[in-house]
Amino acid sequence: MPVFLMIWQEICTFVANMGILYIIPTPVGNMEDMTFRAVRILKEVDLILAEDTRTSGILLKHFGIENRLMSHHKFNEHETSAAVVERLKGGQDIALISDAGTPGISDPGFFLVREAAKAGIEVYTLPGATAFVPALVTSGLPCDRFAFEGFLPQKKGRQTKIESLRRELRTMIFYESPRRLVKTLNQLCEAFGGERQACVCREISKVHEDCQRGTLSSLVAHFVEREPRGEIVLIVAGADVADVSQIEKVEDTSPEMPRKKSKYQLKMERLKTED
Repeated sequence: MPVFLMIWQEICTFVANMGILYIIPTPVGNMEDMTFRAVRILKEVDLILAEDTRTSGILLKHFGIENRLMSHHKFNEHETSAAVVERLKGGQDIALISDAGTPGISDPGFFLVREAAKAGIEVYTLPGATAFVPALVTSGLPCDRFAFEGFLPQKKGRQTKIESLRRELRTMIFYESPRRLVKTLNQLCEAFGGERQACVCREISKVHEDCQRGTLSSLVAHFVEREPRGEIVLIVAGADVADVSQIEKVEDTSPEMPRKKSKYQLKMERLKTED
């Protein structure tokens, strides 16, 4: 047999013997949202990676799943991913779960999936629970095209990010904490205008699920009067084409703001003045 064929066979055998990485959604509220397939795979894999082993332990116990758990979260995923990939190369099947919802959607997952894919490992993501899809559909706002923005930056870059979305025509989806909701709604009012339609969905699939629809300004008034609680998904309508045209017209006619000079430029100007 030619040498290249022998090498090819060895490569094929190595790939065939590698494990599979399963990305498994878990309920965002109601335990009945867990799928039969998810339960079966969590029972069958060699290892389960969990964002919080204590939270996931409650879920596994509920479904009678007895399996090995290993912590894998945003603070250690860069360190643990290499070892996980080696386990997968060695033939172990591994599942990744987060505290709630689909891993990778505002939760750890992207980095491990990327590293596994680079190594030629099969990655299977199960369909299942995620908070923003039911919120988007329930909102009554257009859902044929949308932009998932997740959490806005808490400090640095927050206002810049909001300003960059003024021209966004698609429906926008944000995750937000209850303590920052009113602040975010006020900032969106200033950037998009108070008459922009929006919807605040709380506690998706839980007992106290609630959706409030209206303009951004009316939602500010509502949540100033009634303190928001629970996990929140904020859906905001995209800009009208006419509004975008008006924004661009105003920007074209407004005087250009002078750029802030660097410390080096200021120093050179001072030296020239002294000369």
